[in-house]
Amino acid sequence: MSAASSPHPPRLEPFRLRGANFNLLVMRLLDHRVEALVPALGDQFRRAPGFLRFAPVVIGLDDIPARPEDVDFNGLVQGLRAIEIVPIGTTGGTPEMRHAAQGAGLPPLRQAGGREEDVALAAAPPPMAMPQPMPAVEPPPPPAAPRPAAMVVDQPVRAGQRIWAQGTDLIIVGTVNRGAEVLADGNIHVYGRLLGRAIAGGQDNAEARVFALNFDPELVSIAGYYAVREGLGDAPIGKTVQARLVGEHMRFDPVG
Repeated sequence: MSAASSPHPPRLEPFRLRGANFNLLVMRLLDHRVEALVPALGDQFRRAPGFLRFAPVVIGLDDIPARPEDVDFNGLVQGLRAIEIVPIGTTGGTPEMRHAAQGAGLPPLRQAGGREEDVALAAAPPPMAMPQPMPAVEPPPPPAAPRPAAMVVDQPVRAGQRIWAQGTDLIIVGTVNRGAEVLADGNIHVYGRLLGRAIAGGQDNAEARVFALNFDPELVSIAGYYAVREGLGDAPIGKTVQARLVGEHMRFDPVG
C-alpha cells in the first residue's frame, strides 16, 4: 500500500516548548506569618475588588525576617489561593529559603536577562601553587537598548479590562472606569477620569508617577507602594493630580 493511500494519517507532534519572557508582579513578604499576611491581603482586596484576582505572582524572599524552618510555605500557598491569588514561584532569599519554598511547589525564578546565582561549594586547596594567568580584558558592555515608545490607548478602559505597558509609559486618552486596571513599568498618564486602579513603576521604578486629569481612583500603586480609595487622605479628589513617591510615602499633588 502506498503512503498516499495509507489509512493512518501522519502523526502530529503533541506539543512544542519555547522560551518566553513575562512581566510578573512580585509580592515581597515583610511578615512571613500566614495568619497575619492573608487576612491583611483579604482586607485590602475587599476595599479594591478585583485587584490581583487570579493574577500570577512571584513571592519575594529577601525581606523575610525568619529562618526557613519557621516559614509555613504550604500554608502560605493555600492561603493565597483561598483569596484567589496564584503564587507561581519565588525570587531572592538564601539557598535554604528557596529550597524550603520549593518543597511547597514554589520554584525559584530568575529574572529575564539576569545571571544565575552561584552556590558556593567548599573545595580542597590545590596541591601546589600554580601561576595564575593574566585576567582577560572584559569587552565594553553593549549600549543599552532604546526604551520603547509609550503605549497609547485612544479609548476608555472598561470594567474588567487590564492593560499593561511593558518597559515603557502608558497614556490613556479617555476614562479608566471602575473595575478596570492599567499598569506600566514607567509612568501612567490618564487624560480623562481615573476611576479604576493605576499601577506604575512595575519594575521597582520609584521615580514613576501617575498623572490624571480627574483623580478618583480605586487604587494607586507606585513601585509596590499603594493606597486604596479610603487611604487617599487629603488627596484632591476630582482634580488634576500627580501621584509620586517621596521615600516610602505617596504624595498626591495638584497640577496647575
